[in-house]
Formats: sequence, C-alpha cells, structure tokens
Amino acid sequence: MHTIKFGTDGWRGRIAEDYTFDNVRRCAQGFANYLHQQGLADKGMIVGYDQRFHANNFAAATAEVLAANGIHVWLTEANTPTPTISYAVVDKQAAGAINITASHNPPEDCGFKVRDPQGGAIPPAGLQQIESLIPADMNGVKRMKLDDARTDGKVTLFNARPAYIAQLKRLIDVEPIKQAGFKLAVDCMWGNNSGWFPELLADGKTKVYEVHNERNPIFPHMSRPEPIIPNVDHGLAFARNIGADVSIINDGDGDRVGFGDEHGRFIDQLRVYGLLGYYFLSVRGERGPIVKTISTTKMLNKLAVHYGVPVHETGVGFKYIAPKMVEVDALIGGEESGGYAFRGHVPERDGILAGLYLLDMMVQTGQKPSQLLETLFELVGEHFYDRIDSTFDPAQRTEIEARVGRAMPETIGGLKVIDKITIDGNQFIMEDGGWLLVRFSGTEPIIRVYCETTHGQRVADILADGMKIAGLK
Repeated sequence: MHTIKFGTDGWRGRIAEDYTFDNVRRCAQGFANYLHQQGLADKGMIVGYDQRFHANNFAAATAEVLAANGIHVWLTEANTPTPTISYAVVDKQAAGAINITASHNPPEDCGFKVRDPQGGAIPPAGLQQIESLIPADMNGVKRMKLDDARTDGKVTLFNARPAYIAQLKRLIDVEPIKQAGFKLAVDCMWGNNSGWFPELLADGKTKVYEVHNERNPIFPHMSRPEPIIPNVDHGLAFARNIGADVSIINDGDGDRVGFGDEHGRFIDQLRVYGLLGYYFLSVRGERGPIVKTISTTKMLNKLAVHYGVPVHETGVGFKYIAPKMVEVDALIGGEESGGYAFRGHVPERDGILAGLYLLDMMVQTGQKPSQLLETLFELVGEHFYDRIDSTFDPAQRTEIEARVGRAMPETIGGLKVIDKITIDGNQFIMEDGGWLLVRFSGTEPIIRVYCETTHGQRVADILADGMKIAGLK
C-alpha cells in the first residue's frame, strides 16, 4: 500500500489516487496507536472536516477507527473551521484533533490535519512518531460501524460553535465593530467560514456581504482556496462593486486570512502581520515576545526594537511556531502564508479572530486599511514582498538542495548579500535588511522563491536571481 508521509500539519494527498478511505483509516490507526503510546487515549479526540469532496465521509471513517480503538470521539455535526476545532480540543480537554481538510490545496486534494492537547500543531518529532505507527496495510486497522459507535456512546456528534464564539467574545469586544457601520466583504473561498462573520456581527450597523459562501468542491473563480493573488481577484472585484470598506478573505478551512483595503486592493500577508504587530504593541499597548517564521516580515523585528520586545524566528510552519509560542508565552505568532495565532487563545492559526482584530484596529484608530498601512510605514518604512511557486522533478530535489546550499552570491537584485541563514531552506540576507528565501514546501511538491525588500523596484530582479540560484530559470 501507499507509504504515507506527514508534512507540516499532517498528511495530504490526491483524492482517489493516494488519498483513499483505506489510507485515511491507516492514518487514523497510526494516530490511535500514538495516543495509546502517549497515555492520552482516555481523553478522547475531536474529529472535524471541511467542504471538500467526501470530507464528511472521510471524517466518519476516521471516527470509526478511533472508536474501535477505545477512544471516544467528538465528531462535528457539520463542516467546521480549523480554529474552532482547535479550540474544541481545549474546551473538551481532549487528547487532540483530526481535521479532514487540505486547507489551501487544489480541489483534487484532501488532508489529514492533526492537533495536540493544546489545540496546536504537533512538533516534528511527534509527527514522525505518528507516521512510524501507521500500519503497513489494512490488517493492522481496527474498525467499527459509525452507527454502532454512536449507539455505544463511543462517538458523539457535537456543535463546536457555542464554546468557540464564547471564547472569541472573551478575547475581543465585538460590539464596537457591530456599531461601526462598516460595509464588510467576506470571501469564504467556498470553505468553512461561511456564515461566521454574519453571525458574529449581526444586529448592528455593520453589514456583512459574503461571496463564494456555498459548498462547491471545485472552487470556481480560483485555482485553490488560498488567500493570495490571483485567487482573491474575483472576491476583491465583488468588494469593489459593493463599495466595501474592507475585505476579509479566508482559506478553505478558515485558519488563514487575507485582506483587501477600501479600494479593493489586496494587502499581502507580510503587511498584515506588520499591522497585527502594531495593533497589539501600539493600539492595545500589550507587551510580549513575537514568534515569526523566517519567511515573514522584518517589519516585526523593527517593531520589536521600537517597543522593546523579543523576537523568535523559526522554520516555516506552525509545527515550529506553536511549540515556541507556548515556550515563551508569545504575544503573537505567525507566518508568511497568512496564519496568525494570539496569546490567551490556542497556539494555532485563526483566520476568524485575526479578522476581528483588524476590524477592531479600524474602530480604535478611526483609520481605513490604506491609512493603517501608512501609519505602519511611518514607523518601520515601506516593505515590498512577492513569491514564485514552481513545480519540480522530485528526482532533482537533492541536486537543487545542493546547488542552493553552495550558493553565496555577492549581490542579489543589485543588493549586497551580507549573510545566509539555513534554519529552513536557504535565506540570503541583503544590505537593506531584506531577504530572499529558497525552500521546498512542506505540504506540496513545489519549490518556493520569496523575498522582502525596502526597494519595491528591485522585487522582480531579486526573484529572478532567486530562480537562477535554484536552477529554475
């Protein structure tokens, strides 16, 4: 049978090719073995799913295996955002969660996302251990019918919304946002966030207008439900047509977020992370460590110096961010892909809460999104970001890694290279404090070339040099 390899958050595959019911059951058995080995099996598990093809049925198959292994399952009664599932782990004091989702991947994919007892990503060592406990074939998999498991009380259907909404209201007062009179556009990207902002902001002067808010597993108007250009273009056109004050764009499972300004222009995720850092440090006046991956903005480093807080940089992915946030009691943690986590909550990306915080920032400052960016740039300078994703021949991976590892150019994009960091991939630090990063994705067979610089006119040249370093152009 197919050899299952866990990436950043768990396992993802192509539906009906390697992502099959039997392979999902094998993964579930591996997690069950892991829970018994860790002495966590008696705490039970949360199981949820997104709106992808057959996701609800894959979740049911997962629940059947866990139940057969003597592990009580709380199975969501409907598709549920990942942050809501993560908080359910804490609310139920469960051993963790399994979410059937491929997040931002193309429609042909599905996934098996795993969470720890704190609702956060499982560190790499734990992922490797789960992977090692996956049986080689179906002979090692226990199963019982879902109906029997429900009758026996081993599987309980539940609604994760109420506890999560109560948690949100402990973290932020939504009443001023309700009464602000905003015209808010929400692009649900055919995913799990449909209906959440209308519910949270109901009965006030703010009006919420959703687009792509139905179940459609082929994701029309976008190649994938990832909140980056060009996938956001159709939703931003909708926002411009209705004259929205701001747009919130969530990925397929609701843990990532993108934003559009009052002109319907996309605000890239590095700038969003800079805004969130400024919001907590300046607008809310809070203090605490910042955790960031090496692939996100250096604006946070500048903010940290200005406000006297430490910064911890990690490899890419919440499997690195979550443990570090817990270790240092971080104020905020985040990554380049639009995933942000916050103190007092689960150490996990939350695209719903991040959206509420940005709306609160608009309320507290009285500024529109473009004005907020101007305020941020007055403090840290204007920064520019872009990335190129490329497919590659897996047989060439070792050669590409060696080539990039050897590289140490004098200049990139006409800027002097002053350092090289190899925490995750190869990051070249340039004289303006900007960077070029070349690394392989942890969830897909692609190589990413990204950069950030204070010289907007040099972005294309920096990326072109990065592609040459990787041997891709």
